[in-house]
Amino acid sequence: MSIAVKAAAVGALLALATGTYTAAWAQNCENIKSGIGANRKAQNTGRDIVGQSLDQIQDQGHMLFAVYEDFAPYSYLKGSEPAGVDIDIARLIASQLGVEARFYLTAAAENVDADLRNNIWKGRLIGGQISNVMMHIPYNRELACRNEQVVLGGQYFNERIAIAYLKDDYPETGPTPAYFRFDKVGVENDTISDFYLSGIRGGQLIPNMVRYQNYEAAMAGLAAGEVKAVMGPMGQLQHGLQSNVTVHTPPLPGLGASQWTLGVAVRHTWRPLGYAVEDAIRNAVSDGKLKAIFAKHGLDYTEPKW
Repeated sequence: MSIAVKAAAVGALLALATGTYTAAWAQNCENIKSGIGANRKAQNTGRDIVGQSLDQIQDQGHMLFAVYEDFAPYSYLKGSEPAGVDIDIARLIASQLGVEARFYLTAAAENVDADLRNNIWKGRLIGGQISNVMMHIPYNRELACRNEQVVLGGQYFNERIAIAYLKDDYPETGPTPAYFRFDKVGVENDTISDFYLSGIRGGQLIPNMVRYQNYEAAMAGLAAGEVKAVMGPMGQLQHGLQSNVTVHTPPLPGLGASQWTLGVAVRHTWRPLGYAVEDAIRNAVSDGKLKAIFAKHGLDYTEPKW
């Protein structure tokens, strides 16, 4: 299941796009309350994980990263081994800290708040485990305010909405949303692309929208001629891109948040670990290692703006 823009992030982006965010969100974190039990021991988690200091992690020689499962090109199983952009970045972070990277591939919950609760600060009621770091978390002010039990940081790239299309269908210039009054376009169900296109001109584009379970299926539909274009996050559209398909980022009128920054999350009691992870990421951005990781996976890289 693809989770590049999940329910909490979608809501935040749509609020930015439509101007419906509150003054508290835009400025301080007024009226935001910490969750119950923020300082308690996490559920179903051993003492070797909860409350670990950076020194303890380095002494034991490994750290645990939570990554999303079935989320190519960022994190997925290649055979029996974790692979993807987020996996390579996590290994780079761990190497900078002098430890081994271990991975917990987790299914996406109903929203990012639940992912943070389940994987970083509280733990699931049954099964699962707390990780030291969670990858691919939107760096979002409102999300941070709602989840004071975690610290968001370590921004490592900007994702952006793009459109993939067959070169032969649009030989002169790539399509914009206006083209989809006449041409079929694929989207992943319940994503910002779905909501955005559905709302244009009172729903005029809906008859030409084809909703897919994930972007892999949408791109397969594009290759099979079911649609003439697919709209979604650039990285997922570029994954496994065929030679007869290209991707561009046209103007998207009415969508105020067509790009967003992704980073990592750590538990609020592990701030020294968070600082070390942030330093490792910033160094990798500065010396080009992050750009090389994205290039290895066939993706363009957009550096975060801190």
